[in-house]
Amino acid sequence: MDKLLEIVTKAAEIVTNATTLLCPDLEENTQTLQSKIELLKSRKVDVQADLKNAGKKRKREVEDWLINVENNITEFETLEQEIQCSRFYSRQKLAERVERMTKEVMELDEQSDFPGGLFLEVDESIGQLMLTPPHNDHAFLQNFNDIWASLMDDNILSIGIYGMGGVGKTTVAMHAHDKLLNEPKFSGHVYWITVSQDFSIHKLQSDIAQALKLDFSCGSDEKKRAAQLFQTFQKMGSFVLILDDVWKQIDVEKIGIPPRRDGCKLVITSRSKEVCHRMGCQKIIKVNTLSKQEAWELFLKKLGRDELHPEIEEICKKMVKRCGGLPLALVTMAGSMRGVTDIHEWRDASEELKESCMGRADMENEVSPILLYSYDRLRDPKLQRCFLYFSLYPEDFSIKREELIENFISEELMDRRLSWRAENDQGHAILNQLERACLLERVYLIYLDEYHVKMHDLIRDMALGITKHNRRYMVKAGLHLREIPDVQEWTEDLDKISLMKNSIGEISIGMSPNCPRLSTLILSQNPLKSIPDCFFTQMRGLRTLNLSSTSIQYLPHSISDLENLITLLLRHCFELKSVPTLEKLRLLTRLDLSYTGIEELPVGVESLTNLKVLDLAGTSLSMIPTGVLHSLSLLQQLRLPIHIGVPIEEVLALKQLEYFCGSVNSVSDLNRLITFLQSMMPPSFYCIFLISKFDEQIIWETSRRKLVGFGKESLMDSSLGEGKILLPRDIENLIFSESGLRMVSLADGFLMLNNARYVKKCNVYNEDEIECIIRLSSTEEQQSRGVPFQSLEKLLLYELPNFIGLFMWEGKAAVAPLLPGIFTQLTDLKIDRCNKMKKLIPWSLLQTLPNLQNLGVKFCDEIEEIIGDEDDDGSPVINSSAEVTMPRLKILSLVNLPKLKSICKGMMICDSIENIIIILCTNLKKVAPLDGQPSPPPSLKEIRVDAKGKEWWESLEWEHPNANNFLQPFVKFVPLWANSL
Repeated sequence: MDKLLEIVTKAAEIVTNATTLLCPDLEENTQTLQSKIELLKSRKVDVQADLKNAGKKRKREVEDWLINVENNITEFETLEQEIQCSRFYSRQKLAERVERMTKEVMELDEQSDFPGGLFLEVDESIGQLMLTPPHNDHAFLQNFNDIWASLMDDNILSIGIYGMGGVGKTTVAMHAHDKLLNEPKFSGHVYWITVSQDFSIHKLQSDIAQALKLDFSCGSDEKKRAAQLFQTFQKMGSFVLILDDVWKQIDVEKIGIPPRRDGCKLVITSRSKEVCHRMGCQKIIKVNTLSKQEAWELFLKKLGRDELHPEIEEICKKMVKRCGGLPLALVTMAGSMRGVTDIHEWRDASEELKESCMGRADMENEVSPILLYSYDRLRDPKLQRCFLYFSLYPEDFSIKREELIENFISEELMDRRLSWRAENDQGHAILNQLERACLLERVYLIYLDEYHVKMHDLIRDMALGITKHNRRYMVKAGLHLREIPDVQEWTEDLDKISLMKNSIGEISIGMSPNCPRLSTLILSQNPLKSIPDCFFTQMRGLRTLNLSSTSIQYLPHSISDLENLITLLLRHCFELKSVPTLEKLRLLTRLDLSYTGIEELPVGVESLTNLKVLDLAGTSLSMIPTGVLHSLSLLQQLRLPIHIGVPIEEVLALKQLEYFCGSVNSVSDLNRLITFLQSMMPPSFYCIFLISKFDEQIIWETSRRKLVGFGKESLMDSSLGEGKILLPRDIENLIFSESGLRMVSLADGFLMLNNARYVKKCNVYNEDEIECIIRLSSTEEQQSRGVPFQSLEKLLLYELPNFIGLFMWEGKAAVAPLLPGIFTQLTDLKIDRCNKMKKLIPWSLLQTLPNLQNLGVKFCDEIEEIIGDEDDDGSPVINSSAEVTMPRLKILSLVNLPKLKSICKGMMICDSIENIIIILCTNLKKVAPLDGQPSPPPSLKEIRVDAKGKEWWESLEWEHPNANNFLQPFVKFVPLWANSL
């Protein structure tokens, strides 16, 4: 036995030595790659912060960069695991991957400078950019150049773009759309409408009206609607209307589109050349498939590999050939194989694909088996279930990731987890896998600061085809149906039905579909006012019912008998005043009554002992009856209306609680609740208010973060001493709103709060006694108080009647310098309606704001100077030759400041400035960040001035005589309302 052990030990040593000799630098190179990955992560955080702070539309190259960074981070995590488990025979391949990834990461780091800036320069009030990725392949450029030449030809008024599904018609049309938005001859009047296979005149009219921001004044009469659309287009002058995915001939006059008028162009994309002819297109352009070389390069790019094993390369070439030059097929196929290295798995995949494509010789259908193969390769049933669930949404529909994951959980599509956080993490992991397989696409909505996902229409068609054979779905979503489908269509074998986002106003009395197996029914986003009582009587197997965002006024009593119901969603049913008894719905796990008109809890809520999610936010409930929450011991998520205090003892008994939003009545209750939440795992989300009278807009703007808010007169108790109020350790947002802070400085208010040093964002509204942010005193006293704002990133001050500036000296005597680190992290400072303030930032203390990026001052009647200083006799310390440096300032916004005379009297150095907004500041004579410069700052993008301020702009004084000329291209005169970024 000892001898055997010795042999095994020596063998292990030999393997280890061989491994090291074969690739001696693998570990070191991996550590180098890891350090570069960490730097890339930091750069990614910086870029995302810049995007979020600016609030503008990002360039697609920026979006692509972020996605590539995320992919590299994910791939590195996989690579690390493989290296740890590697043997000598695989280390050479791993070393090659490390080398390749290092090059990619270095390239991404170099690309992160974005010399043209992060954002698109376009008037967003007119058009909306499609943000399509750049293409350099020959076929794409040839197609695009043909289309662009036709668009610029005044003699061509209608253009047809055709080609097989997945060839890239929509992509090339999107590029044309984006470029047209900057074309002066159309003044931004470029409109994109997705038509799809199941279009109707009524739906198409509604979609065009929405794009034009037109409200129909003629009801639903299609002829009158057509006339109104026609008149709107006639008044517009030149415009381009792009109709994407047209399946059959459309009579444009019936829709209300002017036929062939000079200066107006109609562009359609279709899979059929015949449709283009029938619609009278003067120029018809075929979108060609990729050449063999272009197809191969695209496949390798999406596969994420530069070099391949000869046998794997041969298999890949066969796969590429089967894709027939179709970009969608190539991208999806490569996505399904990304990360596969084992030759056996490649051979197996090749056989699967061959079987999937048997009998599919027709090129038009070539993409279908490719997509079906990618679906089959998901393997994991939960991935397939979640993928198919997305087909219930309308075509070209994007949905917030978190909302989709909530539905995955409710529908029990994923593996069960012990906590909501674990299930939420699982949902994100599933969406990431579907994105990496190119079956879902990630979309970032900058105006919401949210990531959404969407599905290509061909992939959705494939998903719906699967559900017709395996899991019976009836999906008629987003078709502008005005009536519910006939009862004959509600067959007995249906599993899920989606009628969301239509125009269904009523369900016929007496309609009672026989659907005993139906598990999910989605009627959300319809103007539905009532449902007959008999409607649900033959749907006893129903598990999910979604009536959100309808006009429902009352629910049928038959809902009370749906004993298998797990999820009931009534969010944003504002007209709903009451709900029938829920006593029998003992299996219910998710009940969403948020933003409904209910004034009392439904009867039987206390019987819902399996409930995990209860959302009552935004309702008019006057109270939560005693004992109700105590009976719901499994609650993981709880949102209550903020105008009522929670029954604290009952909340503290909810040992599974991870997500909480509501109000408490006292500091004591607040401390107990926070202690309770932190005694378990930190909750993934909380929004806690002390005293409940908050403006709804404030809550809407801030409640997406971890938040604690102090409402009306909640801090007037004179017994509140230093550190008496507990804040969570991971707090992000802090709000004071008429809280009665009896403090001269905000910093003194922070002293009452334990853990306040971790706050990242602070909003202060209507606090009468606040005069400054920090009182400057002796160094010893400052040290004793500590550094209260060391983590603060954003500070908003609104309507503070006695506020005089950021800093205030105690007496006129000179004081020691401000302690370092106080505002080190501050990036955003916004002051609004603080009418006593004359100077905002003392020049001598400007160095305390080294990272300030966004400075906004609005509606401050008395302010005279943004950066200023005074000595004991009141004369200014700063002079015209002094230099004032703001190294990271990007946005300066000054709005309605009637007495403002100066931004800064000295020479202001601000090479980072990108956007300057000056609205109704008629006494301002110089624009300091631009004055004294021989040329525009290198980062400058736009100077926004109110439309009536042209005369003011012309009267400005400049150190350099040519300043007005070289700044003129950056000046944009806008309406008064367009005063923010």
